[in-house]
Amino acid sequence: MKHAAIDSTETVGEFIARALADAGVTTIFGVISIHNMPILDAIARQGRIRFVPARGEAGAMNMADAHARVTGGLGVCITSTGTAAGNAAGAQAEALTAGSPVLHITSQVDLAYADRDRAAIHDVPRQPEMLRAVSKAVWRIWDPGGAVGVISAAIAAALSAPTGPVSLEVPIDVQRMAAPPQGRFLAPEPLRPRARDAALAELARLLTAARRPLMWLGGGARGAAPEAAELMRRGVGVVTSTNGRGVVSEEEPANLGAYNMGPEAAALYESCDLMLVVGSRLRGNETRDYRLPLPRPLVQIDADAAQGGRNYPVALFVHGDAADALRRLLELLPARLDTDPHLRFDIARARAQAEGAMRARLGPYALIADTLGDRVAAGGHVWVRDVTIANSTFGNRHVRLTHPRQGVHA
Repeated sequence: MKHAAIDSTETVGEFIARALADAGVTTIFGVISIHNMPILDAIARQGRIRFVPARGEAGAMNMADAHARVTGGLGVCITSTGTAAGNAAGAQAEALTAGSPVLHITSQVDLAYADRDRAAIHDVPRQPEMLRAVSKAVWRIWDPGGAVGVISAAIAAALSAPTGPVSLEVPIDVQRMAAPPQGRFLAPEPLRPRARDAALAELARLLTAARRPLMWLGGGARGAAPEAAELMRRGVGVVTSTNGRGVVSEEEPANLGAYNMGPEAAALYESCDLMLVVGSRLRGNETRDYRLPLPRPLVQIDADAAQGGRNYPVALFVHGDAADALRRLLELLPARLDTDPHLRFDIARARAQAEGAMRARLGPYALIADTLGDRVAAGGHVWVRDVTIANSTFGNRHVRLTHPRQGVHA
């Protein structure tokens, strides 16, 4: 199939580049290919977005994922058709697990050959199925007229709660087609589920009655840092998942951090009379495969309705955005809850005991852990961890994080 020559009219590729910049995207990570050059050439000509070339698609997706987690904005990765898109799939699975708002723009063969197993260059006959396995949603731009709507839907889906990676296919011939005249692209506001007043009133009643309440913060609470900190100030103790670290500063004595399933944590849980889970799935690797006894009643706030009670039965499920739900919950609570004044000291003691036990296991390697902790704290650096023995042993817990965008955990 011969492609029409690109004239002075804005092409779909140029519109995509402009729309991303209008939506606030400043950086894109990817690998250059003949199948995405109409978009990347437009990015270069327009000069509004920095393109960071990667040696491989998995690395590009990892960088886009980390960019989203650290900035709190949209991460963007661009790949080519078929194998290249598949190379990004493993890294995109990590973004899906973490709920990172990432837009994966990939290409597709010419529309005349797409989905038909015609052996076109780079073609994977069922590429959308592959992408669907690691995506919150998958879209394709079928024609120039639909570009503005599909781009809007893809960005909105990635950023709307529960956030997650979204894949967008743009066939190579569509990238070169002339786009309808468009003004400035205005990205939609992300959608946030709003908790019912009655659910928050019941949650307030349960919290007010508790003497030793704990709050388990997950990655879904990253946008609720001020509200979580205020709830802690009013008397609620804190424990976090590895993805929820730093939502409340780990320098706070009432924060157990991610020392969440050792004997010290288990003993603390036994003494508590309520646990509020915010934005966490209570994953098996942090709850002894869901067998760790947690305080009762267990109540949960999550933007994903399907997560309610999925891994632990709950006495109350509140479907809503974490920041909005906690903000409105605080309005229903007294300035200071009537909680046990010894709770924060018991949490600090449990953390000190857990840290001491970990340091004893490290032996001489404790020096490495301490040095890394000092450097991260002094420089305010982002602490990036993958699934390795070092991080499973100390990196996911010991190096203290003080703000929600400081930690990146694969």
